Amino acid sequence: MAVSSVTVSVEPVLESKIQEVKLDGQEIYVPPLSMSENLTKLAHKIDFYKDESDEKGKPTSEGEKDEAEEKVLTSFEQPSWVWDSVRNKLKAAFTEMAVLTDVLNIIKEKRYMVADPVSQDQPDNKPSVLLLAKKRGLVSAGSVLISGAERLKRSHSEHSNRAQDDYFIELLKIRQNWRLKKVGASILGDLTYKTAGSRFFQGGTFEVTKIVDDKTDTSTSHSRGSLEVIIPSELEGVAYIQVEVKSVPEMMDLTSVTLKMPAGLGVIRSDAYWQNKLEVAQNVLFCKELFAQLAREAVQIKSSTPHIVVGNQIITNAFPGIQLSIVLCHYTGKEKKIPQAPQKLEHNHVLEHSLHQLLREVHFKNINYVAPHPVNAMLGMSKRRRLAGPQGTSRRELVEMNVRDTLLEQIIKQTKHAVLRLRTMHVLDELALCIQDPQITAHWSCLNSSLECSVRINITAYGYEAVRSSLVLIIEVDTIQAILKDSRTITLSFEDKALQDLILWQISQHHIQVVQQLAKFHAWTVVSTNFNVGVGDIDLYGTAASLMMASPKGDKILAFRSGAYNKIQMYLKEIDPSEVVDTSPAVTNPKWQKIIGTFQAVDVEKLHGKTFSQKVDMVMAKLTSMS
Repeated sequence: MAVSSVTVSVEPVLESKIQEVKLDGQEIYVPPLSMSENLTKLAHKIDFYKDESDEKGKPTSEGEKDEAEEKVLTSFEQPSWVWDSVRNKLKAAFTEMAVLTDVLNIIKEKRYMVADPVSQDQPDNKPSVLLLAKKRGLVSAGSVLISGAERLKRSHSEHSNRAQDDYFIELLKIRQNWRLKKVGASILGDLTYKTAGSRFFQGGTFEVTKIVDDKTDTSTSHSRGSLEVIIPSELEGVAYIQVEVKSVPEMMDLTSVTLKMPAGLGVIRSDAYWQNKLEVAQNVLFCKELFAQLAREAVQIKSSTPHIVVGNQIITNAFPGIQLSIVLCHYTGKEKKIPQAPQKLEHNHVLEHSLHQLLREVHFKNINYVAPHPVNAMLGMSKRRRLAGPQGTSRRELVEMNVRDTLLEQIIKQTKHAVLRLRTMHVLDELALCIQDPQITAHWSCLNSSLECSVRINITAYGYEAVRSSLVLIIEVDTIQAILKDSRTITLSFEDKALQDLILWQISQHHIQVVQQLAKFHAWTVVSTNFNVGVGDIDLYGTAASLMMASPKGDKILAFRSGAYNKIQMYLKEIDPSEVVDTSPAVTNPKWQKIIGTFQAVDVEKLHGKTFSQKVDMVMAKLTSMS
């Protein structure tokens, strides 16, 4: 008897499988399959190559087998499989894919089928007709290429003109170099150096406008661009700072000095490019700020030599008779042209560049302060002031730390150094030209500063370069430090006469050194040497030097005396051994007995030889051979 069927629900377990258990006990689960992945998994379990035709009609379950045994006479019913239709469709699709693969192999490899072309009667072509067709084809192809090239050239020229004159591209360029802001419907810019640290009161606002296209004058529009800048009237024109150092009489009234304006300053054109206009206007603003700073300092500074500010000119004295003039030259083109005789301007470009550098340093220090150490310390305090407490700095030293030279004082110091350096060059050149024996050579150092430089002076005799007298001059602001060969230091003033006296004194010392060296070569004995002779004619500068030496046999004695402004003198004495000289018992060394008696003066100018060293060399050689 058949049992009624019972519905059984089969559902997968909700818990996922454990894939891995880590060392800390954490379990890693396998993510559950989606519906498509689950269907694919079940489809892979089907064996599509297995033939189940022989199993048709057989019961698929044990219950059906029992029913078949009990009911033998019942009609036969074919059982149905759930995936039977899926299997049949996949099998049909597999067959179609196999057929399609065979067709593709036949077409590609051409091993199974050959397609013979169908023969057709070719028409007779005449050579002239073919040539004409080819020519027409070439002409049409050439016209296409030419028209394409013209279109490319036209588009390139339009693009270049548009990139050059386009308003927005020009506006982008001006924004890259200048500060702009939009106020209402207008665009304003700033020419000042406030972002760089300037504190100048004068403004530098300019306006940017668009140029209306004018087709009548295309060349001017290309040079101007598509933008136009409107510069303030006080910044129009060309300006620069003229620095002039010149010699004036000591009794000259400084207020009577006339200002020499250059005639060829030029003026900026109204149709110039906007970049040129802005650069020139900014330079005018910078020159005005620089002159205003110098004029304010000239009025405030209290010095021994007064500084005079007259209009656009600052006049001061660097040295007695040396005048420094700083002029603001501003030419707008509206001035009245007065015919004047051409004048030579002694403009010092180095000092002008130094002024620009000094003002830029002031701008830099206004916005760049020394970093505080520690971070909670006062901003801008230098390292010396931070160490003032631990080191016990006095009040005077603290005051000296805060004292800084102004722009005017710094440029005056640089002017003094430049004037003193030129004076030193002039003195050395004059002495080298006037004095041929000995030779004077100067080697200037290339590592200098704006307030200090050095030069090495070598004094040598022609043909006797082994004997050399050298000294080093350190040129400062208003003094010259001379370091001699024996490491003595002499401080000279800014006068030319002091340096000239020192060089002449070193030349007189060099003559004695050369004679002393020649005595060693000829085996003469140096009896005495004195570089500070206290007898004889007094020199204007320094002291005279003397030397006395005897021949190898002791029968000839030469004496020399050399001074800075007195010519070198030579004396000779011959000793007769037969003569008996009464000597004092106080003389113990026999060499001093030879200097007793009279010496005969020798005229150095009449001796043979070009230089003093050659003359002395020949005299000593002759006297040695005669003894």
